[in-house]
Amino acid sequence: MAPSDIAPPDIAPPDIASTVRSYPEARRPDRSYWVSSGGLPIATYEWGAPDAPPVAMAHGGFDFAGTFDVLAPLLVGGDRRVISWDARGHGSSGHAELYSWNADLRDAAAVIDAASPDEPMVFFGHSKGGGLMLDLAHALPHRLTHLVNVDGLPSKNNWPDLADHERTKMLRGELEGWLDHRQEVAAAVRRPGTLEALAARRMRMNPRLTQEWLEYLVPIGGEEMVDSAGVSEGWRWKLDAGLRFGGFGPWRPEWSMQRLPGIGVPVLGVLGLENEMMGWGTKPADVIPNSPPVFRFEALEGVGHFVHIEQPEVVAGFVLEFLEAHP
Repeated sequence: MAPSDIAPPDIAPPDIASTVRSYPEARRPDRSYWVSSGGLPIATYEWGAPDAPPVAMAHGGFDFAGTFDVLAPLLVGGDRRVISWDARGHGSSGHAELYSWNADLRDAAAVIDAASPDEPMVFFGHSKGGGLMLDLAHALPHRLTHLVNVDGLPSKNNWPDLADHERTKMLRGELEGWLDHRQEVAAAVRRPGTLEALAARRMRMNPRLTQEWLEYLVPIGGEEMVDSAGVSEGWRWKLDAGLRFGGFGPWRPEWSMQRLPGIGVPVLGVLGLENEMMGWGTKPADVIPNSPPVFRFEALEGVGHFVHIEQPEVVAGFVLEFLEAHP
């Protein structure tokens, strides 16, 4: 199915124009289009030649596809086509009444089928996106050739071993919690501010990233509000105000590690060892005992959770070398 077949005819493609901020080596996507996932519009982007081997890249929670604007062009330089999308409720994608892990999986599958209906591809995920791609690799093993996980292997010393009836109780509790939360925030909107102020707010969660990079992201993941006279009222992140941390449905982060040993394709894992607010605190000793059959693992000192932003050249080098070593 070609992108033109799935784009709503009355909606312009997602904006990929240059913005009011620039960043060294960052490049906006070459193409954009909408994918319908159960009727919800998912903003989808591509870098690279349309016929190049595809890499599907899933961003982390509270991020958006624009956070790959430096890494994606580096992979394109290795003769790849990068496909990414804004998760529901993030960036330019539609907002939903409720959010869940399974809904994100369905969205990812819809994008992958639309972007490359016949050709298997590389799955790449960062943080929450890494866990998402681990699940998708098990659900759609015929759709991937390799798996790249960047700091998306959360773990705890004691993993839950839950019977089915306990999981059912968790599902009920999660749904009740979400319904209560949505009722509380039904009319909520995100607080506006200057472009610099929004970047500063994000720095509280991303303390290792530069102000320059965060200001570059604001016009991509946010929008400027103007009044009827055309006067700016400030910027606001396009994230749905109903999203919340830990709000991915009946799922526990540490379950992702249990998915790792069963992956049947070559796997590359990259881990940043500097602990920070958005990270998982995973150590190499948590990962190594769960190695899949074909596994390259890189643990980087002096790098935090956003490995692909702090060290994009290093991560791109790992990915391209790995793909060449395991054709």
